[in-house]
Amino acid sequence: MTTTTRKNMLPPGLVNNLQEVLLSRKGGNSDKKDEQPKPEDSTETSTSASDENDSSKPVVLVTNGEGIDSLGLVYLVQALVASGLYNVHVCAPQSDKSVSGHSVTIRETISVAPSEIEGATAYEVSGTTVDCVSLALSGALFSWSKPLLVISGINRGSSCGHHLFYSSVVAGAREALICGVPSLSISLNWKREESQESDFKDAVAVSLPLITAAIRDIEKGVFPKSCFLSIEIPTSPSTNKGFKLTKQSMWRSAPNWLAVSANRHPSSAAHFMSNQQSLGLQLAQLSRDASAAGAARRITTQRQNVEVESVGTVKSDSKVKKYFRLEFINKEQEDADEDLDLDFKALDNGFVAVTPISLSPQIESDFQTAASDWISSVLKEEQ
Repeated sequence: MTTTTRKNMLPPGLVNNLQEVLLSRKGGNSDKKDEQPKPEDSTETSTSASDENDSSKPVVLVTNGEGIDSLGLVYLVQALVASGLYNVHVCAPQSDKSVSGHSVTIRETISVAPSEIEGATAYEVSGTTVDCVSLALSGALFSWSKPLLVISGINRGSSCGHHLFYSSVVAGAREALICGVPSLSISLNWKREESQESDFKDAVAVSLPLITAAIRDIEKGVFPKSCFLSIEIPTSPSTNKGFKLTKQSMWRSAPNWLAVSANRHPSSAAHFMSNQQSLGLQLAQLSRDASAAGAARRITTQRQNVEVESVGTVKSDSKVKKYFRLEFINKEQEDADEDLDLDFKALDNGFVAVTPISLSPQIESDFQTAASDWISSVLKEEQ
């Protein structure tokens, strides 16, 4: 059971805008009506401010790539809150942004709305994972300047090898490092035929000792600098063989572009967008302000499928369109590379692969040594 709840099918920010517009149109009763929501809003604001200003606990920021309602994030936040040790804040995409890489939103306005996650101060953002981290660390959203640690995850699917460049969960941790904040990215090697939802709870249990050690040593000033840690959890987290320091491999899935027939298009995502646009037009009739809010929300609504359009030299209404859909196919690994310290090798062998990732390849040996020393010390303590 998740702690994230929705009181209305409409986005919270849009609901608030519409309520304000409707109340403003009540004329003489507007003053009394406006006073009614104030106690609830005031309480929420007071609680959030109290949590954000609780300097007795280290601030931990959580984000991910799959969206704020994903089980990996929800279970992780639940565990961090239940520990009572951290001041937990969440800033995550409102929809699935997996495989978006280190993309950011420019030339468009993103929307931010509160999200109800018990014990945490949470916001859902219409942008990418990197947008979420950048915004959270900018000082524009939260009252604190920097959290002690940023955790990106737990995401469904491995980020090993070249997948690291596509991965949104890794990009979230990378953005935090760019901003000067220590970070971890966590992924579960989900396999459709083997994995189940309870594996996310086991993945959280596996991750917590490393998170606890990281926060402790960040406070001491001995956590590895100039890199973040990419943590890959095996398919069966509860039977893992332990942590293993690994190196990023060259492994990748093979991209496969499939031609999609025109009669199978628009997809369900396009149909959803059409419904949203129709809904927005109806809501726009309430007032110009509500229309603007709805338009902004529609502009940033995420499209689930990527389409490649073939455009003729003459642009007209009769142009021919072609539709393609991208999927990745796992390749058999070559036996030539027997380095068991590679990320995907360790993961396939049941280890929790911990790979230090630097922003600068020139200092690879230095941060590998520092990360190795730190991880070794943590493992000795666990034993």
